[in-house]
Amino acid sequence: MPAAFIGHGNPMNTLEHNRYTEAWGAFGRSVPRPRAVLCISAHWYVNATAVTAMAQPRTIHDFFGFPDELFAVEYPAPGLPELAEEVADVVEPVWVGADADSWGLDHGTWSVLVHMFPDADIPVVQLSINAIEPFDFHVDLGVRLAPLRERGVLVVASGNVVHNLRAVNWSTPDAGFDWAQRFDEDAKAAMTGTPGEIGRLRGHADFAAAVPTPDHYLPLLYLAGLADAAGTPADTLIDGYAYGSLSMTSYTLGTGAGTPIAAEDGSAAAALPTGVAPEDTNL
Repeated sequence: MPAAFIGHGNPMNTLEHNRYTEAWGAFGRSVPRPRAVLCISAHWYVNATAVTAMAQPRTIHDFFGFPDELFAVEYPAPGLPELAEEVADVVEPVWVGADADSWGLDHGTWSVLVHMFPDADIPVVQLSINAIEPFDFHVDLGVRLAPLRERGVLVVASGNVVHNLRAVNWSTPDAGFDWAQRFDEDAKAAMTGTPGEIGRLRGHADFAAAVPTPDHYLPLLYLAGLADAAGTPADTLIDGYAYGSLSMTSYTLGTGAGTPIAAEDGSAAAALPTGVAPEDTNL
């Protein structure tokens, strides 16, 4: 089964059709039907390793300042408790969430899957990002998750390579600052060259600006680990920027696609909400 890292950006991408959402949908249509999706979302960033195991995960609207239309979105995909058990055997989580209140599907997951698998008929399990573990832990965990691909599980990591909400520039909705482009391009060189060396980016001159907090960057390390385990570099699905300080670049593994998907729609990523500071939106 292939795998992917998706630069999900603004949750309003859920409701819009643009070149990014078109690429996500094209990827979903291109893969064999998965037994299940294991999603590693930037928005389940907690001080523990955990996995969802409920039969019917709830749709979590974990953001602020967006229109009611977005809060009304539901993604009623089933869970798959037996996959949660398989993941638990690998990652040895602190806890397994079987009840409805222990988590669910956050917008880092459903804003992407609504385009990949709009029928919401493929089971979805989420794995948390353990905030107290070092970067190498996350790469290694990606390596250890690799056998799930042989069992029909599509691993989808969701975040943003560059994610600095305090640096958002409202006047550049489809462009990136020089520092954002430098970091994103060097990340691309690693992912499409030697993914196992992704850790060297911690010493990058632009790391502090591109990754002021690690939550959105860490999902990339899971795909790097999967690629390292496969001995195969990742491919670029689509690339681009939003509001200067967000990278929308996405990668795939095992698709045989050596070039980005050519999206017919050239439109920018979804607009940010007005009336609330970007850093207060939880996007």
